[in-house]
Amino acid sequence: MNTPRIDFARFSQMPDAECHERIRAARARIGRKAVILCHHYQRADVYQYADLTGDSLKLSRLAAQADADYIVFCGVHFMAEVADIMSKPEQTSILPDLAAGCSMADMANLAKVERCWRELQEVLNPDEHFTPVTYINSAADLKAFCGRHGGIVCTSSNARTIAEWAFGQREKILFFPDQHLGRWTGHTMGIPLDEMLVWDPDLELGGLTPEQIRKARLLLWKGHCSVHQMFQPAHIRRFRAEHPDGLVIAHPECAFEVCRLADHVGSTEHIVKVVKEAAPNTRWLVGTELNLVNRLAEEVKPEGKIVQFMAPTVCMCSTMQRIDPQHLAWTLENLADGHVVNPIKVPGHEAAPARLTLERMLAVS
Repeated sequence: MNTPRIDFARFSQMPDAECHERIRAARARIGRKAVILCHHYQRADVYQYADLTGDSLKLSRLAAQADADYIVFCGVHFMAEVADIMSKPEQTSILPDLAAGCSMADMANLAKVERCWRELQEVLNPDEHFTPVTYINSAADLKAFCGRHGGIVCTSSNARTIAEWAFGQREKILFFPDQHLGRWTGHTMGIPLDEMLVWDPDLELGGLTPEQIRKARLLLWKGHCSVHQMFQPAHIRRFRAEHPDGLVIAHPECAFEVCRLADHVGSTEHIVKVVKEAAPNTRWLVGTELNLVNRLAEEVKPEGKIVQFMAPTVCMCSTMQRIDPQHLAWTLENLADGHVVNPIKVPGHEAAPARLTLERMLAVS
């Protein structure tokens, strides 16, 4: 007979040391029935237990290839949804803390996007003129929306490739929810800034005139990452004044002026690759989430490389931080006892068109 399901209250105040002991014991009991996926932004005391790590694109592929019965996703809600969509029907995706969301993803919801689509019809038929592209940092129902309207999903790794595909379908793109990734992607393709306009979902017609909509090639949703918006051009200028030979690398979720001042711009996977492959004894200013920067700094320190965080204040993904040793221990111990807590299941009517967009993304990229 299975033991009763364990309530989280027993773990909420548990000391970290005890949690780590119970995580190791539970994993030994579970064996290969479960795989733990961790995003690069995950906190170090949880990241150490990852079987597989990466950015959103890499983790999407890994979720689709996983053989384990259970995919324990140490990330945020949309990532666990992607794992559920891309995994086999008999597999279960689990998010250790359901409160681990994404503030950027919350900036675009289905009701607002559908209203945007209806309002665009007053100017141009969006199904003839716009390819909807959603950043993977979005809810499953928005991925499904894109699937129903001939659109696609992108990540920060493949945004330009996806945009080129999208422009091959129709002459304009509606890009959501992160305006900064969309703007930088358009810039790398040579699109002028005055042809990339921000759609404010809280204003009638997005705050734009019909003439502006007709001229725009890229409509950028008014959304952003709360972490990457902290980085400022002044941080880069100060670094260059103090370290003229230093190098700057930024994530494309940063503001346009930050990306334009950087030596390199790319996804978390790209940032890790560039810094690790750089010459010894180089100094780097990195504009992305703090956990990744700290981990990278330790990994390249033996080569004499110095890696520092771009912002002068501590800035990390607070929702990703919710996946702590207490939640992981609770999740795994229940799983070892035969109980699944916090399963993530995308409804079938959303999963099918969302899967279409994700598979289309993987094929294109």
